[in-house]
Amino acid sequence: MAPAHDSRPHVEETVEVAVPVRTAYNQWTQFKTFPRFSTVVHDVEQVRPTVTVWTLGYGPMRHRFAVEIVEQDPDTCLIWRGLDQHPSHQGEVQFRPTRSGGTAVTVRIRLEPRGVAKLLLGSSKGAQVVARPVRRELLSFKDYIEGVGQEGGAWRGTIRNGRVQHDHPEPPRSRVARWPVG
Repeated sequence: MAPAHDSRPHVEETVEVAVPVRTAYNQWTQFKTFPRFSTVVHDVEQVRPTVTVWTLGYGPMRHRFAVEIVEQDPDTCLIWRGLDQHPSHQGEVQFRPTRSGGTAVTVRIRLEPRGVAKLLLGSSKGAQVVARPVRRELLSFKDYIEGVGQEGGAWRGTIRNGRVQHDHPEPPRSRVARWPVG
């Protein structure tokens, strides 16, 4: 994420959900389920382990864009960056336990509008326009996860610098195809 003194518009919203951190995090990583509770997410396609393509929109308006997950720590945070140029964005979602045994879910999005989008979103008022749907979507996530009470799946991997980290390193490979190592 960019430094706090960055003048680009940003949004930060937090909601407390009445499920443990592990449950909230596990459900959040099930991107394909977002259309079940979201009013703006119509589809999420997993292209690679760290890249998804999202289709958002209201009514007949649709916008498709690719997102790369650059950092992900189970039960802690997920940081992404938009791969589209007009407008692009960066974001993160953090999961923190609350005293009541629930989870505080905080979403931060930093907009990088260009061209016409800069005129519309390039101010604090533009960020407020984005904040309302982010808040509404967080509340929809809260209703969904509290309603079902458990996650519908989980991806517990760690991502660093846009690469999935494996618990067990891959064995050494020979530079010669089909040549045994060791």
